[in-house]
Amino acid sequence: MLYKGRYRVESIRLSNWDYRTPGYYFITICVEQRYREPFGYIKNGYMCLSNIGTMAHRYWFDIPKHFPNVSLDVFVIMPDHMHGIIWIREPVETCHGMSLHADQIKHYDHQFNKFSKPISQSIPMIVNQYKSAVTRWCRQHQSGFQWQPRYYEHIIRNEQAFHNIQRYIINNPKKYLCGHG
Repeated sequence: MLYKGRYRVESIRLSNWDYRTPGYYFITICVEQRYREPFGYIKNGYMCLSNIGTMAHRYWFDIPKHFPNVSLDVFVIMPDHMHGIIWIREPVETCHGMSLHADQIKHYDHQFNKFSKPISQSIPMIVNQYKSAVTRWCRQHQSGFQWQPRYYEHIIRNEQAFHNIQRYIINNPKKYLCGHG
């Protein structure tokens, strides 16, 4: 879509979904120049992390320390991207110290999120904070590392999909060697 003489890519997020809603989310985040492999390399089907990859792993693992309603399931740092499953649990804490349940969230958003500001405890906020932490570390260590501006997210809707995604993440280093990662 063209906007003010520049191409603008529409959001891939569901417009009617509150990304604080309790559930499981499959996340994929890629680096800007994927051919560089800043996170390390794969040897014999296993990921060998670089310093940046080690920090990307550590900061992902630290997400629940910063978002108490979040748990992590399987995740993997790959040479040029990462995959992980985030579980958002109830209750969701808001910036007003209130505890909201899923059926109350839609009303809260309608009243208080009219300007599309980042929403506390949401998937976009979690991913943004994660990407910022890795980027800050890289800048402090004179790395030219950069994320792609966007990321991919998928709402996991049932147990079969959950198990398929878990297997995909776990087997990703082995598949990456075959060009399917």
